[in-house]
Amino acid sequence: MTHDVAALRAELTEMAAADHRSAVRANSDDPAEQLAWRRLTARHGDRLREIMDEYGWPTAELVGEDAARAAWLIAQHADRQLDVQRRALQLMQQAVSEGSAAPRELAFLRDRTLVNEGRKQIYGTQIAGVKDGAPIPWPCEEPDRMDELRAEVGIEPFDAYVARFSIT
Repeated sequence: MTHDVAALRAELTEMAAADHRSAVRANSDDPAEQLAWRRLTARHGDRLREIMDEYGWPTAELVGEDAARAAWLIAQHADRQLDVQRRALQLMQQAVSEGSAAPRELAFLRDRTLVNEGRKQIYGTQIAGVKDGAPIPWPCEEPDRMDELRAEVGIEPFDAYVARFSIT
C-alpha cells in the first residue's frame, strides 16, 4: 500500500503540473488548443474517477498536501464530467467534515459544480466574464451574503479576490 500511495502521490502531482502547463489552451482562439485542453482534462477526470473508486477522496493525510491539492484541481477542471465533480464534491464534503480537507477548496468545487449544473453559485468564486475591466461573477444564490459566506470558508472578500484579475 505504501508503494501504491507514493505512486499515486507522484501521479496526481504530475497531472496537476500537466494541467498548469496546458491551462492557457482552455481559452485559446485556436480550436485545436481548446480540444487538447478538453482531452487532457477528460483524461484526468477519468483517472480521478478511478482513484476515488479505489481510495475515496485523496486527502493530505493519504497523499500529502501537494497531491491532495492536485486532486482538487483535477476535479475543478472536470467541467464536462459532472459525475466526477459531483462524486468529488460528495467525498470532499465528507473529508471536510472529518477535518481532513480544506473548506476553502470545497467551496470553490461546490461553486464550480453548481455553475456547471446551470444553477446559482454560493461563494462567487466562478467568474462569468469581464465588463468595463472588472470581473463579473456567475449569478449567486445570496449576493448580499456572499462575502460573509466566503469568510466562513477562508476566502477573501469578493472585491479583493477580483482585484487580482482586473484588467486596467
